Amino acid sequence: MTSALALRCLIASGSRDVGVTPRALVIAGLTGRDEAAVLHHVEELRAIGVKPPPTVPAFFRNGTNLLTSATTVEVLGPDTSGEVEFVLVSLEDGLWVGVGSDHTDRRVEAYAIDVSKQLCPKVVAPLLWRHDEVAPHWDRLVLRAWIEEAGRLVLYQEGTAAALRTPEALIAAWTGGAPLPVGTVMFGGTFAAIGGIRPSTRFEFEIEDPVRGRRIRHGYEVRTLPLI
Repeated sequence: MTSALALRCLIASGSRDVGVTPRALVIAGLTGRDEAAVLHHVEELRAIGVKPPPTVPAFFRNGTNLLTSATTVEVLGPDTSGEVEFVLVSLEDGLWVGVGSDHTDRRVEAYAIDVSKQLCPKVVAPLLWRHDEVAPHWDRLVLRAWIEEAGRLVLYQEGTAAALRTPEALIAAWTGGAPLPVGTVMFGGTFAAIGGIRPSTRFEFEIEDPVRGRRIRHGYEVRTLPLI
């Protein structure tokens, strides 16, 4: 049974704490706005034997039990890694925005993308912004991630929301034009890794709103369980 996520909604008058029991978890992929580049990447995957998803953008359903705000996660084997994504959360009072990591098993991803996403926790920061507050300047939001290498954090991903499809476009593609159902959590896609995809024992990520001068940041340790 899915446990409630303890989240804090930041609002103009302060904040309020909510316990959210997710009803659906959707991981969006191939969400870049440059459709030619996305299709080129799909063909690259096909050329190396990876079966591409049937739609662009792609939507993967994962178990809601994978959602967590933990600061430590356990994964099987050494071939997993995180990736920063904006996160949409539909609550009774509207749409909210946060940030998360679509931690993925890269070994399995090579032959079964959908399965690879189900094998790892999906870590979300415990803070949310109201979508209405960031929608007017959405493209200026910045997403970043860091990994630990040689005892220090190094920048792993960085880009603006302008490179990815908007929440409105993703929701419409998923629902056929209806609002995101209440209780749904949707991850919005990511950028290429600086220096290539690789594992790390720590992953940190953030979303920055340079217009309002604020950011949400979270991080977690990765404990690797041995393979047989």
